[in-house]
Amino acid sequence: MAHKAKIFLSEGFEEVEALAPYDILTRGGVEVELISITNSLMVRSSHGVSIQASRLITDGVGEYDMLILPGGMPGSANMLKCQPLLDLLVSASKADKELAAICAAPMVLGSLGLLHGHKATCYPGFEDKLSGAEYTAARVERSGKITTSAGMFSATEFGLKLLSVLVSPTKADEVYRQINA
Repeated sequence: MAHKAKIFLSEGFEEVEALAPYDILTRGGVEVELISITNSLMVRSSHGVSIQASRLITDGVGEYDMLILPGGMPGSANMLKCQPLLDLLVSASKADKELAAICAAPMVLGSLGLLHGHKATCYPGFEDKLSGAEYTAARVERSGKITTSAGMFSATEFGLKLLSVLVSPTKADEVYRQINA
């Protein structure tokens, strides 16, 4: 049975931080779905690129093993305004599901208290938004069932770590070799 991951798109998301993990996870055999937290399937990134999600969060997200939050501004701030997403993240944490966030998006997990007692990283300047976490400044940080990453420059590394967590380190190494020509 394939693992399932959901990537949430908000107006102003960072496209590389959404699509690099999407690509890597898909190559690794994970079923990945883009979920819009807006009222439209077409979601505009922070650089004006429109990406079509497969469903709206208000239609439910189905089964999942991991929830992924791409960063970007104002995308990360817009996530904080989406109550269905916030409720889902809290529910996922209580159910011991995998959570992942990159760039400014770890602030969403921090605002919900989900980083308390964990190590975490984020885009420089957002450290104070990681409420209760030990900030590490790592490119990618894994602590418990939470994976965080610093930003667009580490999006591929982030995707490979997520694949390692969901499938296996061997599969992540295999995909790394495929894309590192």
